[in-house]
Amino acid sequence: MEHAYPADELMPLTCRGRVRGQEPSRGDVDDALGKFSLTLIDSLDTLVVLNKTKEFEDAVRKVLRDVNLDNDVVVSVFETNIRVLGGLLGGHSLAIMLKEKGEYMQWYNDELLQMAKQLGYKLLPAFNTTSGLPYPRINLKFGIRKPEARTGTETDTCTACAGTLILEFAALSRFTGATIFEEYARKALDFLWEKRQRSSNLVGVTINIHTGDWVRKDSGVGAGIDSYYEYLLKAYVLLGDDSFLERFNTHYDAIMRYISQPPLLLDVHIHKPMLNARTWMDALLAFFPGLQVLKGDIRPAIETHEMLYQVIKKHNFLPEAFTTDFRVHWAQHPLRPEFAESTYFLYKATGDPYYLEVGKTLIENLNKYARVPCGFAAMKDVRTGSHEDRMDSFFLAEMFKYLYLLFADKEDIIFDIEDYIFTTEAHLLPLWLSTTNQRISKKNTTSEYTELDDSNFDWTCPNTQILFPNDPLYAQSIREPLKNVVDKSCPRGIIRVREESFRSGAKPPLRARDFMATNPEHLEILKKMGVSLIHLKDGRVQLVQHAIQAASSIDAEDGLRFMQEMIELSSQQQKEQQLPPRAVQIVSHPFFGRVVLTAGPAQFGLDLSKHKETRGFVASSKPYNGCSELTNPEAVMGKIALIQRGQCMFAEKARNIQNAGAIGGIVIDDNEGSSSDTAPLFQMAGDGKDTDDITIPMLFLFSKEGSIILDAIREYEEVEVLLSDKAKDRDPEMENEEQPSSENDSQNQSAEQIASSSQEVDLVDQESPEESSLNSHPESLSPADTDNAASISPSEQNSNPTENHETTSLDGECTDLDNQLKEQSETEEDSNPNVSWGKKVQPIDSILADWNEDIEAFEMMDKDEL
Repeated sequence: MEHAYPADELMPLTCRGRVRGQEPSRGDVDDALGKFSLTLIDSLDTLVVLNKTKEFEDAVRKVLRDVNLDNDVVVSVFETNIRVLGGLLGGHSLAIMLKEKGEYMQWYNDELLQMAKQLGYKLLPAFNTTSGLPYPRINLKFGIRKPEARTGTETDTCTACAGTLILEFAALSRFTGATIFEEYARKALDFLWEKRQRSSNLVGVTINIHTGDWVRKDSGVGAGIDSYYEYLLKAYVLLGDDSFLERFNTHYDAIMRYISQPPLLLDVHIHKPMLNARTWMDALLAFFPGLQVLKGDIRPAIETHEMLYQVIKKHNFLPEAFTTDFRVHWAQHPLRPEFAESTYFLYKATGDPYYLEVGKTLIENLNKYARVPCGFAAMKDVRTGSHEDRMDSFFLAEMFKYLYLLFADKEDIIFDIEDYIFTTEAHLLPLWLSTTNQRISKKNTTSEYTELDDSNFDWTCPNTQILFPNDPLYAQSIREPLKNVVDKSCPRGIIRVREESFRSGAKPPLRARDFMATNPEHLEILKKMGVSLIHLKDGRVQLVQHAIQAASSIDAEDGLRFMQEMIELSSQQQKEQQLPPRAVQIVSHPFFGRVVLTAGPAQFGLDLSKHKETRGFVASSKPYNGCSELTNPEAVMGKIALIQRGQCMFAEKARNIQNAGAIGGIVIDDNEGSSSDTAPLFQMAGDGKDTDDITIPMLFLFSKEGSIILDAIREYEEVEVLLSDKAKDRDPEMENEEQPSSENDSQNQSAEQIASSSQEVDLVDQESPEESSLNSHPESLSPADTDNAASISPSEQNSNPTENHETTSLDGECTDLDNQLKEQSETEEDSNPNVSWGKKVQPIDSILADWNEDIEAFEMMDKDEL
């Protein structure tokens, strides 16, 4: 309210409001902004939960006085529904509750409800499709019909976008008596149910709103689908309609059958549900344990939540996406509240104080890493700790609400929270709506449901006191096996068997780093492991594994490990060509390390990942472009020089400021308005000459991030920054503590899974960057992939491959036993078993033809963003 009102959101780094059209476009993210004071409306009922009733009353008056819903702005139907319509209805629900209590809101006469009804009518034109599924966007002023609307031509929408309307629309109908809203939302849900894949009972991510054809046929519980499942169960709770529970139970049975691989939740294809569609998970699935608690299925909820918590402890926050071996896939974290939501529900269900400790960790991390002078900033990269100038409205609407409720005693809340249900945006709708204005015909549009014999599917609302007798030991017994799932996930059983075989004289398995395609003994070992070689016309060698052809399950495990190590070699080569982002942290008053900016690295100068960070005050160079000898060397001597991009090579700028005595340099983009929010990471290249003479660190900031430093200089004159590979802890007592590593090089895989798997690896020649592999993102590969491809060029087949490649072994982070086995595997000789090839390996062309549909899906998903 101090820095941003009446804008939709706060920009916490620049301490001003984000107004649609006045800042660089962030694409679909901006569709939530409608020039309707989004954050204020979204956080209305949070004020009441926090017992800030006077502030709530003032906030409602501001909404009624200032907010305009008739703006010429194209907004997301989904986001506007859950944030604005839900916020108005949640505010109305608690306003009438306070009015009944007799102290506050005595003047209130359903004004928020009238605004909600006005907004509901503005959203209705989006449903003008043959299917009843809404258009994804609508113009608040012109709807979709007129040319001025600039929308209404879309053909696709996400399942969650069309299926997350029933709570708000039905509540609006029940509050006002206007049945049209609930009817439209029900029609959309009915259509999605009819279009489910009948053999798997799963739904895809994206659907054509006119034909009902699935555009994206992968299915999971994360982005694009998440709240569709949530609203089916909650619609039953709020509206009392059995058909919603029947549908949810049918979907839930399919989820637990195909998608749930405890503690993981992996996307699959709706037509081939036994085939994983991804090797990574997105952060939005963190809501699912909370939904499982509401459903009454506590064990998998505890397992998945614990896995997510281990990832958070590793990276401080939950990355936007992470792989099955818990590496970062997408490094952003926009302060999402879904994990806090699940933590709250698990604590309510189990009474286990462990979940209070989890909540404490979340709060400490928010204060330590995300809190900045004007608010809380989203994390641009959890690995470096850099910030993004972003604080979404859901941070106050959900994160604060769930964390407060987690620690609040019953007497801390001025109303009974059990009388309300939470929407997906954590807005509160009263349960008494189930018996109000029931004029909707509950016609069941489907007559066939899957027969479910699971006792979990009793048609009763779960009662935590009966289902879980608040026994902390119950939850602890489920969590215990998952304590080290992220950092120490080596296959212990296999290692113990392997140790016994060593003692009996057997030889250790062949390691990928030792493999030579010209060694006949190595080829025989590969045969035993079910791995064969295909020589391609371009001179590369392709490795293909069919685990079922291995001599034994132990050999299949060795083959799987060998293939993963090959993938690691390929990934290592890819990463060597791309430097990771760096961090510029403002450490002087009044920032004290709270502002961290994403910086691009340089391919020359001091490597901050290998040397101690550089700290110093900043000073602008003269000339500002740094393209000639500096005229103010006394100003930059012993400081970090600020230089503008342009007019000469980066290396030349570095030499000039180094000669003037600067201890580091920050190049600021001359393209005004550029930002790391909207542009890809920028790497500064050398000038084609030998750059060994450049010994200072050089980093690149886009214009927006650079202006934050320049503005700080104008206001405070003396500004000190820290150049590093990742942001340093702001607490002085914690400065010397070792930070958790950002990646993990191990993964657990059972022999049962291996026995049925088939793998290929494609290791791209480091000397031939123009060659591409089947998978465009090698770093995201894992042994869970059904198909991987790799090849080795002849130039890599030398007598000492370890000199050319560096890789971390699978058991590099395991216990001493694993290290002993690793040493043995490096010193003992390989065995020479005489095992036949078994079945003939299928040619690669045939394999690609068989899997063509799935390969296209993989390639499409690689391009998708959350």
